[in-house]
Amino acid sequence: MATRSNIAMKTKEGKIVSVYCHWDGYVANNGKILLENYADISKIEALVALGSISSLGEAIGEQQDFDDRSTQKDNWTLFYSRDRGEELSIQEYDDIPSWIADMEEYAYLWNGTEWLVNDHGAVDANGYPIFDLLSTLVPLEIAAMEARIKASQDKINSIAN
Repeated sequence: MATRSNIAMKTKEGKIVSVYCHWDGYVANNGKILLENYADISKIEALVALGSISSLGEAIGEQQDFDDRSTQKDNWTLFYSRDRGEELSIQEYDDIPSWIADMEEYAYLWNGTEWLVNDHGAVDANGYPIFDLLSTLVPLEIAAMEARIKASQDKINSIAN
């Protein structure tokens, strides 16, 4: 099952330009990739300009065969338009609340200086979307994931012994 996300940037005019991403949208994956690899506006613009994404990679990469997994580069982003030949799909919104109202599980926003994330459309008491800084959340999510893995391994080891 996919964990879907949207990756967006705020334009100089205040619009939100967004693309869908199908796989691995959770913070410990897509959030980490965005934080570590997409901090330059020209790279973010290039990512969004290629439209909807199947899976986000550390690099935008070059065109690859969408249907032949054996030839795909693991660290390259796989796009529906560029790599599968689908119609280019990029959404534009007038403001952040209208973008979040049309959202997936995770919404990533480059605000011009840093990455933010909205988790499952969370809003405050006034209905305005709540965001967390990826720079704060990614280390916490990775630590929690590592703790879950260790607990599972410890349980398996105790059963085996």
